[in-house]
Amino acid sequence: MTMPKIKFPVFLSVALLAATPVFAVEPQAIDPQHQVATLDSVVAVVNDDVITRHELDEKMLSVVAQLRKQGIPLPEQAVLEKQILERMITDMLQAQFARENGVRVDDTQLDMAMTRIAQQNNFPSLAEFVARLEKEGVDVKKFREEMRVELLSTQLRKREVESKLVISDIEVDNYLVNREKMGSGTTEYHLAHILVVVPEQASADRIGVARERADQALAKLLGGADFSQVAAGFSDAKDALNGGDLGWRPGERIPPLFMNELQQLQSGQHTAVLRSPSGFHILKLIEKRSGNSVPVVIVETHARHILIKTSEIVSADEAKKQILEIKQRIEGGADFAEQAKRYSQDGSAQQGGNLDWMSPGQTVPEFEEMMNSLAVGAIGMVQTQFGWHLVQVLERRNTDVSEQQKRQQARISIGSFKSEEMYQDWLRQLRDRAFVEYHLEEEE
Repeated sequence: MTMPKIKFPVFLSVALLAATPVFAVEPQAIDPQHQVATLDSVVAVVNDDVITRHELDEKMLSVVAQLRKQGIPLPEQAVLEKQILERMITDMLQAQFARENGVRVDDTQLDMAMTRIAQQNNFPSLAEFVARLEKEGVDVKKFREEMRVELLSTQLRKREVESKLVISDIEVDNYLVNREKMGSGTTEYHLAHILVVVPEQASADRIGVARERADQALAKLLGGADFSQVAAGFSDAKDALNGGDLGWRPGERIPPLFMNELQQLQSGQHTAVLRSPSGFHILKLIEKRSGNSVPVVIVETHARHILIKTSEIVSADEAKKQILEIKQRIEGGADFAEQAKRYSQDGSAQQGGNLDWMSPGQTVPEFEEMMNSLAVGAIGMVQTQFGWHLVQVLERRNTDVSEQQKRQQARISIGSFKSEEMYQDWLRQLRDRAFVEYHLEEEE
């Protein structure tokens, strides 16, 4: 019986390939004599840590396997080796920063991440997922450590970058105006890119070096080189070793700077070198497709409630008993609002328990489920983490939230590319503060 192929998120598919046994790569991928002669040498010093030739060669083998599996032509060995070494240095600097600042990914977090992957691939348990990996020849220990590196990077990005991200209403307004002018909101684009990072406040010399590197990449493309091969050898982006493939992106999630250029391209074409705050870019349009813009309508509910909280003094049974007594009084003719003002232990008590209009997901699941099950005017009881509630639905309405959704999507899109720029700059600052010494040339 043929086993179904396991699907992983992009970063985990890279981790998986990095964890595959080295015999998956042809021996000529790396010069064996070179490897034996320098097996235990140091290729880079990173603050108080080192990267050895053995570690670099192991990573080279896994990356070559990944590129070949994806059908990406291999860059020159020296170019790819330097690219991979830079990635290893960046990973090591992040690990050092995490240790110094008490950021860690423990085994429980790793197990939770692997469990999510197992569930996404329809495995009944984590144990069965691990067994499947082992059956396919994956070194599970290496796989877990690669996952740990990626999860740690994600944690640092959230803490050091995304938590400090601010998006103003003016930015959203300007974004939507530009999007309207381009009329590309319902079109999706399959893109690949090459990014040469330029740090914030870089010197003119440093900008010149980055521009020269981007121009070299463009020259290779104009000379007929495969885009994914050039991306693997020149791009600083994390997806470089996937050929720079960004996948499908809706038009509203592409910065206007790039959209202006993409609209001039046919499928298979690439841009010239483009400048953004984060560095120099070359974009390739693989293909595009039209989408459909449809109204987004949700059901909103206007409700009110009375809450009796549970505590060390008031048990759940006692709270339920009190709510039942209030319910019986209301059913006997007592006014709901007056009962709420007198008995409810919620902040809405002085408004007669009025919760105003609520959208899906705005309250806890148990409360929302009870509220949705009630007809207009009906009363129901439900227990939540807060205690026992008496709920009454006053009105319902269908609301078109397309405009709100559009603004929310704009905010997400702006955050996406601002976050990437800030993250690349943070990594560059981390690098600039570090002591990094290369020893690759000493081996030649």
